[in-house]
Amino acid sequence: MTDRRTLRSSLPGPPNEHRATPTGARPAGDPLASGTMRPAAVAPPLVSAVARGVALVVVLPVRLLWELIAAAGRLLHRYLLRPVGRFLRRWLLAPLAWVLHRLVWLPLVWCARHLLWLPLVWVARTVIWPALLWVTRHGLRPVLVVLGRVLVWLATYLVLWPLQWLGAVLTPVGRLVVDAVVGAWRTAGRVLRLLHRLLLRPLGRGLRWLWRHTVRPLLSGVRWVWSVTVVPVARGLRAVWRATVAPAARWARRSVLAPARLAVREVLNALGLRR
Repeated sequence: MTDRRTLRSSLPGPPNEHRATPTGARPAGDPLASGTMRPAAVAPPLVSAVARGVALVVVLPVRLLWELIAAAGRLLHRYLLRPVGRFLRRWLLAPLAWVLHRLVWLPLVWCARHLLWLPLVWVARTVIWPALLWVTRHGLRPVLVVLGRVLVWLATYLVLWPLQWLGAVLTPVGRLVVDAVVGAWRTAGRVLRLLHRLLLRPLGRGLRWLWRHTVRPLLSGVRWVWSVTVVPVARGLRAVWRATVAPAARWARRSVLAPARLAVREVLNALGLRR
């Protein structure tokens, strides 16, 4: 077999990048060569332009104002509030705390301990406690014994005996009251049983008959009417909603909201405001 030479055109023309590449290879700038080409949804030009205009007119001034306020706050905190706080803490609060601790608190503690607490402890230990012991041993014990005997006599003759007499008197009355309560309870039970036989049982039977022959058929008819009328209408409305409103909402979300969000994101990225 003989080699065949490829005939090239001698006419001048724009360079063809595909001629210099071998078969099956792609140029270096071709996105398909690196495998990074991804299908992207291209927004309609009019919707994208409107979204970018809204982002420039509404979102951008608010974002710039917010960034300006945040920068002013950071500068104010860094160069004014923090140095003032350090100065006040170092040159005002710390010396004032030292002066109060050394000249006020420590003298007050010393005075309270040596002029108030220790003298009170000495007086209580040497004067009050021995006096209390002597009074308890020689004067208070007989008084307490006599007082206890008087209290026992009063409790015996003024409380215990009257309670015993009152119990003896009220025992027959209590028996009569108990008998009356028991009799009333039995009578009430008989009346309730008679009322159940003569009134409640027939009334229950009548209500049961009314439920079986009127209310239950009425509820069955209402349920049948509901299943025949309301349920088909609701299903039809749901089908109409799925056929009309849901596709329109999906189209608005994909064709209007998504391009607007993408445009705002591009504008913020271009201005360097998005982090």
